[in-house]
Amino acid sequence: MSERILIVDDDVDSLKLIGLMLQRQGYEVLVASTGQQALAKAKNDRPDLIILDIMMPDMDGYEVCRRLRHDPTTQPIPIIMFTARAMVDDKVAGFEAGADDYLTKPTHPAELASRIKAILARSAAQNRAAGSHALTVGFIGAKGGLGTTTLAVNVAAALGQNDPTILTDFRPGVGTIGLSLGFGRSTGIANLLSRPASEITPRAIENEIATHNSGLRLLLSSARPKETLLMITPDSASMIVRHLRTLARNVVVDLGPSLTRLSARILQEAELTVLTVEPTRIGLTMANDLMHELDQIGISESRISIVLVNRAQSSLAVPWQEAEKILNHPMTAIISPAPEVAFQAAEAGVPIVLFQPNAIVASQFTKLAEEISTRSRVMAGTGNT
Repeated sequence: MSERILIVDDDVDSLKLIGLMLQRQGYEVLVASTGQQALAKAKNDRPDLIILDIMMPDMDGYEVCRRLRHDPTTQPIPIIMFTARAMVDDKVAGFEAGADDYLTKPTHPAELASRIKAILARSAAQNRAAGSHALTVGFIGAKGGLGTTTLAVNVAAALGQNDPTILTDFRPGVGTIGLSLGFGRSTGIANLLSRPASEITPRAIENEIATHNSGLRLLLSSARPKETLLMITPDSASMIVRHLRTLARNVVVDLGPSLTRLSARILQEAELTVLTVEPTRIGLTMANDLMHELDQIGISESRISIVLVNRAQSSLAVPWQEAEKILNHPMTAIISPAPEVAFQAAEAGVPIVLFQPNAIVASQFTKLAEEISTRSRVMAGTGNT
């Protein structure tokens, strides 16, 4: 599929002329005539390149460029400033705002085409390199009902405050992330998995990604029961995860409870597995069994972070120190019960870390995200995977 280029210019003639030239080159063209339109289209349509004029009525190109670079979801998009301003100071201002290249009008079409081709090639190479260093974290519960999805959503939201992050749930038929964040019946995963493997491309995935108001990007399953009947191959799921790694700095995958052929394959792709457990004898026994199974498929203890989730205050819960001894593994985090905050955040369709950032549980989620990020970078640097 051809690359998408967003042209931003308040001059209708320029839009038509440049757009026609790009279409003849085989590119898909998007247009915007104001700064606000440009920001909205860049965020929603995720073009592969932006050609940006400076002089516009509502917001100049410098400010548009700065805002695009400030937003994690649009920060990686290459930008060419294409303007009649030819002074050295104008060019310096453009590069300082974050432009990748600067061309002055009039420019021969062949030169513009060559600059576009060069920047797109460089961007593709950078995306491939970023994908090789992307952080993929799989969340799995030792049993159902532990809040594994809530944990994944909030860790992803915390990571997304600093780096482009995609949250996905490979749970067709039982996916609840879309419902919890106000997206209703989200069928992105089902749509992709209904395609032949050869058609599961980064662009196809991009077309199925939704964006939350917070900037967090989402590839979702729905809770429609019929989706549980989909024939899902681990190879297709693996392909989706690998492509996601080229589209974001962090990929967070909610796998729900228990180990399946599908979740096993995805966890093998991940740098880190976050295992949620509860402080009960039954829960810890199930966690022990799951850790043994993970070891059998090549996921060592060094690649596992255990999070103890307290769903309710109880004097009968196993103390965390004893839980560590039972599992023979340290706890990375302990999450406090916060049913009221969780309910309110779900009703608002906002992750807890953004809905009530000063809450104790929000700080626990944020700290966990920081520890996961730090640990995974260290693992990547030492090759300990």
